[in-house]
Amino acid sequence: MLGACCSADRFYHGLEPGKLGSMPILKVLMPPPAMNIAHVSRDVHLPPPPSHGNTDFLTKCVKTSRDDFFGVSFDETAENNLFSHVLLEVSFVIVVSRVIRFLLKPLRQPRIVSEILGGVIVGPSVLSHNRKFIRYVYPDSANFVVRNVGTIAFMYFLFMAGVRTDMTMVRRSAKKHVYIALTCVFVPSFVVIAVGLIMQRSINHAYGNPYALGVLGSSTAITAFPVLYPILKELNLLNSEIGRLALSSSIVGDMIGIVAIIIFEAAVQAKAGSIAGFWCLATTVGLMAIMFFGIRPAFAWIIRNTPEGQPVDQTYIIAILVAVLLTGFLTDFIGVAIANGPLWLGLMIPDGPPLGTTLVERSDTIIMELLMPFSFMYIGQSTDLVAMGKAWSSLKPVCAIVAIGHLTKVVTSLLAGLLIDMPVADGLALGLILTLRGQVDLLLFIHWLEKKVIEPQVYTMMVMVSVMVSAISTPLIGILYDPTKPYMVNRRRTIQHTPPSTELGVVVKIHDEEDTARFINFIDASNPTMSNPISIYGLHIVQLVGRGYPRLIDHGKLAQYSKYAIYETIHQAMKVYQESKSECISYQAYTALSPKRTMYRDVCEIALNNRATLILLPYHKNLPRNHHGTVLVSDVLANAPCSVGILLDKGHCGSNSMRMPVPMVSPSDIQAQSHQLVVLFLGGADAREALYYADRMVGNVNVRLSVIRFLAHNGEGDDEMEKKLDDGVVTWFWMKNEVNRRVNYREVEVRNGEETVATVHAMNDNTFDLWIVGRKQGINPVLLQGLTAWSENSELGVIGEYVSSMDCDAAASVLVVQQQVLREQRHWLRRFGVM
Repeated sequence: MLGACCSADRFYHGLEPGKLGSMPILKVLMPPPAMNIAHVSRDVHLPPPPSHGNTDFLTKCVKTSRDDFFGVSFDETAENNLFSHVLLEVSFVIVVSRVIRFLLKPLRQPRIVSEILGGVIVGPSVLSHNRKFIRYVYPDSANFVVRNVGTIAFMYFLFMAGVRTDMTMVRRSAKKHVYIALTCVFVPSFVVIAVGLIMQRSINHAYGNPYALGVLGSSTAITAFPVLYPILKELNLLNSEIGRLALSSSIVGDMIGIVAIIIFEAAVQAKAGSIAGFWCLATTVGLMAIMFFGIRPAFAWIIRNTPEGQPVDQTYIIAILVAVLLTGFLTDFIGVAIANGPLWLGLMIPDGPPLGTTLVERSDTIIMELLMPFSFMYIGQSTDLVAMGKAWSSLKPVCAIVAIGHLTKVVTSLLAGLLIDMPVADGLALGLILTLRGQVDLLLFIHWLEKKVIEPQVYTMMVMVSVMVSAISTPLIGILYDPTKPYMVNRRRTIQHTPPSTELGVVVKIHDEEDTARFINFIDASNPTMSNPISIYGLHIVQLVGRGYPRLIDHGKLAQYSKYAIYETIHQAMKVYQESKSECISYQAYTALSPKRTMYRDVCEIALNNRATLILLPYHKNLPRNHHGTVLVSDVLANAPCSVGILLDKGHCGSNSMRMPVPMVSPSDIQAQSHQLVVLFLGGADAREALYYADRMVGNVNVRLSVIRFLAHNGEGDDEMEKKLDDGVVTWFWMKNEVNRRVNYREVEVRNGEETVATVHAMNDNTFDLWIVGRKQGINPVLLQGLTAWSENSELGVIGEYVSSMDCDAAASVLVVQQQVLREQRHWLRRFGVM
């Protein structure tokens, strides 16, 4: 219609062309021929209504801006190019944040610091302080879009945080977790409010009113779970002892914070009248009741109707994501912060599979990588360092109060940790973790700013204090706390040093049913008897997706397998085998929920707590180097508190008795199997450990063993101490098994690695079921000369890699053994007696 209006001049009666007089001008957007509606403006001249009632008037269209390349107009009409400028601004913020993150990475800064700084740099504090930058890149007309999309991003961020939160942790939290949470919330709050009241006369009334002091107290007291989770994930501390303690305490604190915020919101509303405050409180409680008694059962119904192992239907996912916006509207309508509704909705969703996992997998990347930059732009737009600098003299007392609050929190955490026998360094690390600030704090600051509870200068100061606290605390946490420290035991937990007729504890990491069958056969070949029993600790690890709190589940303490034991058949199969030999085998099942990068800690923790002697890991050569299964093996080898065995099945077809074609076999079938083993003894601690385990296995009447010892020609390259230890162990083994016809021992003298490989290749006649080798400790380098550059998998060692490779025609399984490595606890704080 508008195009038709501009296609020709129209006159009302009595007005001649060229005599328009003083007419109002309406500037409108007109689509150019290319249909790009974002970058062409027109001036439409509208005459005043004629007095004699004639509605005809003249419309004159004038083009006032040029069509620029890519639809972006860099002139005085830039404010009309809204969409193009929004795209440019978001791209600019993402690039700036990435650059800052790259520059700060050597300083071990968390992602949140670079993202906030990126928004601040683009905002009026730095670049937007320049008029040309505002006109060409960041026009005021784009602020509306940025602010609204940024708010939506915060809503979805808090919703996903709620999905990850396990509300049952509040009920299951240990007393020490609740104790730390309560002290770290209330003590800093009281200190901040008390100091604020004492200093109130020296504080500008606009900065030090009671509501502002309440904001300052809550900002230092509450540590939000949505803030801690991503930072601890970056630091690889989620399933560490301190990480679990901090997350559990933060969940308890969040529940306190939600109640406190609702009451505070009602108090702010009550400024306009007591009825308004009561209405806010009553409608909030009503909305939460509807969610709990109406929406939560609906989510449970969706989970029940989702087939096991399958993702939730896309229709339900879309409906839930739309419900996020609806709950945001409702909470904003009743006068509560708009992001509270999405957070409460997320808390109603059970964490983990299938619903929580599906939501996280399908939404997390879009929210964090595409929407959240709008949020940080929003924060940066409202942050003005120049205005804060001008008011700094009045802000100094306020900044001092906030600093006292954070310091009080660290000291409170330290003292609370000492009361539960926590080391000083760990207590300091816990205090620093609980002072970390992030997205939730920023959202609260912007909310109080819009409610005019705090002034813009105070808001800017709080944002910058949050950045400084997180920037300072994060590297200090890495210095103070080493999550692998508990595994640095100074007591031998090896097969070699285990006395005879002593129970052997074995931690078995089980991935699938094939691993179950393989380990059952291997354990049976290890000669469990009433005098030499074996305790098996079976661990199945599930990647932490759709939940934020890592857990280590002991199924012996549960009435039934929970939803986390996805492969329940694994533990049941092991249980059936244990029951068939209950007099000599015990079994305990565990399931760990962990991030991929730190799964090894659950393996080491179980071995440490149960005083296991051996950790048995499956190894799959077809996996890429960065696969979490391969990374798990490397990390366990580096941190294990006991000896480690790596069991590799080459997967060749044949009648190999160490491999089982089905997940379950009967006990009678297992007992009837015979096994032919060979030990390649190249010397060193690992080889000695492998020989001791083989000696234990040869006690099984169905096992035949060959031991091949490799010696360097003329003793070249021998380490005198290692040679003496090897001689002692070999002599002990031979004297013990001299009359045993199922044991064969011989020695081979070689000059280099080529002869070593040739010897192995010559003895391979596909009669062996299992090759047992030491990994690498103490091996004479002459025996491996020329082979180290050929090895690709350091986890298996040079000889283990060759035997398991396709270059060696052996179809048997391979066991690579590493004896426990005693690692000394070295830390700079030990010099001061802190650790």
